[in-house]
Amino acid sequence: MLKVLLVDDEMYVRQGMHELISWDDLHMEIIGEAENGLVALKMIECLQPDVIITDIRMPILDGLELIHAVAKLPHLEPVFIIISGYHDFKYAQQAIRYGVQDYILKPVDDEEMTATLQKSADRISNKRKHILLAEEQTSNIILENMIKGHVRKEDEHRYAEVLGINCKSSLLMALIEIQSGLDVRKVNIEQLREAVHTLENDFFKIFVIEQQRGKFGLLLLWHEHDQEDSALRDKLCNIHMVLRERLHVDIGLYAGTPVNKIGDVPHSYHEAEAAARHKFAEDGGVVRYAEIKDKPLYVFNVYQDDVDQLIMSLEEGNRSAYHKIVEDKFRLFQANRFSPQAVSGSLIHSITGILGVAHEMGGNDEGLQQLKELAQQSHEGWNLRLLKNTFLNALEEAENYLSLLRSEQSKGEIHKIKRYIDAHYTENISLKSIAALFYMNPVYLGRLFRKGYNLYFNDYLLNLRIQEAKKLLRQTNLRVYEVAARVGFQNADYFVTQFEKIVQLSPTEYRNQIQGNEQRGAR
Repeated sequence: MLKVLLVDDEMYVRQGMHELISWDDLHMEIIGEAENGLVALKMIECLQPDVIITDIRMPILDGLELIHAVAKLPHLEPVFIIISGYHDFKYAQQAIRYGVQDYILKPVDDEEMTATLQKSADRISNKRKHILLAEEQTSNIILENMIKGHVRKEDEHRYAEVLGINCKSSLLMALIEIQSGLDVRKVNIEQLREAVHTLENDFFKIFVIEQQRGKFGLLLLWHEHDQEDSALRDKLCNIHMVLRERLHVDIGLYAGTPVNKIGDVPHSYHEAEAAARHKFAEDGGVVRYAEIKDKPLYVFNVYQDDVDQLIMSLEEGNRSAYHKIVEDKFRLFQANRFSPQAVSGSLIHSITGILGVAHEMGGNDEGLQQLKELAQQSHEGWNLRLLKNTFLNALEEAENYLSLLRSEQSKGEIHKIKRYIDAHYTENISLKSIAALFYMNPVYLGRLFRKGYNLYFNDYLLNLRIQEAKKLLRQTNLRVYEVAARVGFQNADYFVTQFEKIVQLSPTEYRNQIQGNEQRGAR
């Protein structure tokens, strides 16, 4: 809310301003009133208003004198709006030349005053944006030069003056990584600056620079030397906790060691970078160079057996098995202090194997979109938890896709089997003999056939044979046992029983019924 001060010797004018304008809609509030310029000047120094609405003619100190007096005050640049009577028009013109925003004649028109106030608000907003932009650009340039070691010895005092560094100051570089994985949500530098601002006080400052999307550099400044190691660790953990809570996202914080000179800042920065390479090997999200400097990072060979076990459990649809393999794999990453490059290499090796299986089954990369995206990521903005959960989700998608490919393969196979049955149903065939012919398990073939055609194999074969038997009974004079043999029945009595069950007539009754219908039709 912008702060407004009303200055007028007529009380009814000040009261009218309260009722005339919808201050909330303008995001403004009246913080005070004064009946003359002298009272107003004292209030301005104390309240520091953004906008001052003042009359020209007032006792003791008039409007123009008030404007002159305020111009001499340091760090104060309020916007002035003059309200005046008709006869004060020349005074108002002079005030405009002094930089007053606008003047309005009495009696005040609410629409005119509202429009003028809106212009004032826009002017203040634009001015503040330019100031903020200039400060940010200056801060970015200073920090960039310090990190890269581009500050000349003779210029160090100027940098120190701008940042408020003195002979007792301690400096520390830290890196902030926004760990959002595949999530597109990002934290911008304004949000981060707003969050770190809550951590600052008279003795501790934080300067922020954005290095790349999701990665920021922090220069921590203490106005005291000899920070105890435990106190420093607690400070960094507190920064990490506050940023996580305020930004609502996982944070990785990687810190170098404190230095006392601007020229040593690059050294602290390189230590922070080294600490970041241990992010998968350490718990808690805060990694300090002082704690990992003597711990080696390892890059292990990925044994093909591990990948084969993962792929086999995936092909079998054994979700609990491949979940356990992944859990074990990620515990190994941390226990054996895998570098980020080693972790990425291990995952890509597994992903490549899974893509190869999908291609062999006639699939493509599009059906494994999550794995494909994961393989294309640099994994810089990840922690182990995010990486593991995303990998597991991608594997579940892959499981479903491989199952679909297997189903399509099976569907193609079952179509071939159906065509074989349609061509050989009059022969002595069975589920067992066909399964042997197509190198399949009879039980599996029976399930596959039922799933594909919503009909048991034996029922389908029986219906085929009965339909052909009906045709032979209508079109030939073959005896019943001959018809049975023609359509694949080895036993004529069994044929008659099955025929009656489906047609509700015996073969002889069916033939006689057909012949009787024909004779009646001939008459």
